[in-house]
Amino acid sequence: MTVLVTGGAGFIGSALVRHLVHGGARVVNVDALTYAGNLDSVADVAASPLYAFEHVDVCDAPALRAVFERHRPTAVVHLAAESHVDRSIDGPRAFVDTNVVGTFTVLQESRRHWAGLRGAAADAFRVVHVSTDEVFGSLGATGTFDEATPYDPSSPYAATKAASDHLARAWHRTYGLPCVITNCSNNYGPYQFPEKLIALTILNALAGERLPVYGRGENVRDWLYVEDHAAALVAVLERGRPGETYAIGGRSERRNLDVVHAVCDLVDELRPDARFGSRRALVTFVDDRPGHDLRYAIDPSKIERELGWRASVSFEDGLRRTVAWYIDNAWWWTRVRSGVYRGERLGLAARA
Repeated sequence: MTVLVTGGAGFIGSALVRHLVHGGARVVNVDALTYAGNLDSVADVAASPLYAFEHVDVCDAPALRAVFERHRPTAVVHLAAESHVDRSIDGPRAFVDTNVVGTFTVLQESRRHWAGLRGAAADAFRVVHVSTDEVFGSLGATGTFDEATPYDPSSPYAATKAASDHLARAWHRTYGLPCVITNCSNNYGPYQFPEKLIALTILNALAGERLPVYGRGENVRDWLYVEDHAAALVAVLERGRPGETYAIGGRSERRNLDVVHAVCDLVDELRPDARFGSRRALVTFVDDRPGHDLRYAIDPSKIERELGWRASVSFEDGLRRTVAWYIDNAWWWTRVRSGVYRGERLGLAARA
């Protein structure tokens, strides 16, 4: 198996790359290395003969076509995306370019490549398009998202991911391209760019800096450990049916405030600092994000039943692993933080 992974230097993409290479698959990592792309995240497989890197933007059709011609992949997992909601509020154009135009380009070049395959190779070829539960909008106090939930995106990020899902579904129905779509809940774990809630909270807590929480912290998310997500994507890649959608979640709903408090308690335990006392005292409530969805929760029954995948890492265990990883790997996040992002508030453009 030769798997072309777009966005393989990102958070989820790098976890999938490491998982695939360690499992014996050949991997072609296609990444433009924008601010959140980091080859340090795949350093432990970079020397493997099973790994290749291509510095290519998914919007660049000729360059992407050349990658397909060089490596002749048997499958594509499309993860390349702008993914941070707050950044989509400040600068939505980049999200339209990468998430919509980039997905169109990946689908077109995948289709071109697939059309040249014959027999078993054509039958085995797959395109897995990786998306988010944010395309479904907000839940109330009860209920869950599943594969039949209507789309109702709230943010520019969610709208562009919804558009990309519709493109993948249309390319399957119109052209027969063997696409499979996944919609996952919030990921967390090692190597996450520190603009997302858990990673940012860990680093701010370690530094004794304020811990901003939107509104009153009542927003609820369903958390999925990134290594579990990588395993789910491999299950979809190997056993998923073209034309199907699989919702992937960790069955771990938590209020944002409870997540932040849990991070504080773990940092206090694993890296106590008398200067700060309890890190919970650093929590600072700030104005809510525009269009902030109240609650997400996924029902992953279909992937559990049909593909035999189930999240194996509890939220408590995964969070402990994550906090410990950031404490032990300052080399990684110090290099990240020395660049374009230093933890400042994003997503204020709607108030300007």
